[in-house]
Amino acid sequence: MAVEQPMRTSAAPQGDQTRIHDIGYRGYDGPRLGRSYARLSLYSQSLRGAYGLGRSLKSKVLPMLLFAVMCVPAAIMVAVAVATKAKDLPVDYTRYAIIMQAVISLYVASQAPQSVSRDLRFKTVPLYFSRPIRAADYVQAKFAALASALLVLTAAPLLVLYIGALLAKMDFTDQTKGFGQGLVSVVLLSLLFAGIGLVIASVTPRRGFGIAAVIAVLTISYGAVSTVQAIADAQGSTHTVPWFGLFSPVTLVDGVQSAFLGATSAFPGGAAAGPSHAQGAVYVLVVLGLVAACYGLLIRRYRKVGL
Repeated sequence: MAVEQPMRTSAAPQGDQTRIHDIGYRGYDGPRLGRSYARLSLYSQSLRGAYGLGRSLKSKVLPMLLFAVMCVPAAIMVAVAVATKAKDLPVDYTRYAIIMQAVISLYVASQAPQSVSRDLRFKTVPLYFSRPIRAADYVQAKFAALASALLVLTAAPLLVLYIGALLAKMDFTDQTKGFGQGLVSVVLLSLLFAGIGLVIASVTPRRGFGIAAVIAVLTISYGAVSTVQAIADAQGSTHTVPWFGLFSPVTLVDGVQSAFLGATSAFPGGAAAGPSHAQGAVYVLVVLGLVAACYGLLIRRYRKVGL
């Protein structure tokens, strides 16, 4: 005998429960500053970060220490020159950065990964590109910031030397000319080292790996080239010494300033082993080509990362 099942009826709706709450948010109606402002902000933030400004005390220790290490020898030279009433500085303006290249390399190795590797590690690069900022803007800001930080690091001791030379009443014309030549040299060095450091650091999100790789490229290349140059000079192949200088960032800058800025070459064999004007033109082309290549590689890298 079939049992009649009771009919199931759905409960009647209790009414629309939707509510709209006004919690005070307003649309932005201010000025749209655009890409140029974003690029400038990223540049200033990165430049400050290169010296630990706006960050923890721990982040300030190494860059400030390296800055002091760069400037203290210059201050000592100035003090000695003033005390002894010397007619010339013990070191030419164009030679100072070459002598201190180990400190400069350590600074690049510490700050290039800090500038870009952290963004890769914490995957914040796509957040930058979610705003009206493009890969070119990011690369330009980071490149310019590290180059500017390096210029501050390398030009500050030259300024100390220049002021000290004037206080020692050395010839104003000679000192001003030497100071200008030194500035040209450190500008090239800053662009070249910044580009190489950023390209290497942008490959890995691991800051430690980036530091080790930058140190290896800058220091090992210089040591290897200097060794090969010394061997060539010992064997009497002086004419080949300048060509080997094309394979290290430090010797590249040395070759440019030896050919065109009146500097004494640090190559084995002294001034006789320095590049001629024709060879110096090759050095300039290689330096500019490397800077352009670094910029292009960074653009390519961040177009992929930003996807």
